[in-house]
Amino acid sequence: MKKNVGSLDRLIRMILGLIIIVWGIYAENWFGLIGIVPLMTALLNWCPFYIPLKLSTIKRGDNKKKIG
Repeated sequence: MKKNVGSLDRLIRMILGLIIIVWGIYAENWFGLIGIVPLMTALLNWCPFYIPLKLSTIKRGDNKKKIG
């Protein structure tokens, strides 16, 4: 898997995923599980939806940073 999610995109996905999960817990609704998708794509730095569109939000400086 080649990374295709940049720093800002990753941050937005993490925040959005957590908000959706918390909303699902608060609303006692299983739709909150949808928040796992943006959260996992942020943690993996890889989005399968970007592949057919040949997109990448990684900037030059993002490739040099080590994760973990």
